[in-house]
Amino acid sequence: MLGDHPIGDRRDEWIESGVIEKLRGMALDAYDRLVGLELSEVAVDGCTTKAPGGGEKAGKSPVDRGKMGLKRSMAVDASGVPLGAVSAPANRHDSPLLVPTLEAALETLGGLTEETSVHLDRGYDSGTTRRRLADLGLRWEISGKGKPAPFWATKRWVVERTSSWHNAHKKLVWCTERVGRVRSTSG
Repeated sequence: MLGDHPIGDRRDEWIESGVIEKLRGMALDAYDRLVGLELSEVAVDGCTTKAPGGGEKAGKSPVDRGKMGLKRSMAVDASGVPLGAVSAPANRHDSPLLVPTLEAALETLGGLTEETSVHLDRGYDSGTTRRRLADLGLRWEISGKGKPAPFWATKRWVVERTSSWHNAHKKLVWCTERVGRVRSTSG
């Protein structure tokens, strides 16, 4: 944990003053200019990670014998580039995190086009989800409940791949930060 060290103090100052968000925006802008974000297709999904130290955003994990964990909900472009993320207790369902996740992406990007289609797994299959997406002016493709849909049959596999890459790096999968604003900043 960095909270008791000068670098942690600086990180906290940067979070509070908005420097981290400005850096995130600058990095995405540079990537968009050099390579190009593919914003016609956006995928969103949640991923449960460990939080052995607990903290403000941790909750009992339904997939890890009730140990403390976090849910990281992430939006990615068609290539898997992270656009926005939010954290919540591990026992939260993915669907209530959809709007905050998309709002985090919209805040960084400044908006999405009307042609943007959001790809979701069957956990989001509800009228409430469709209304929320319509309110944001977005189109959607949601895998239906009770219908087999292998991940490669849709365009949402990129968010699964990005979550796997994040989880391959132990600092991202094992959250040792206890402060909510720090956890939210790191996605």
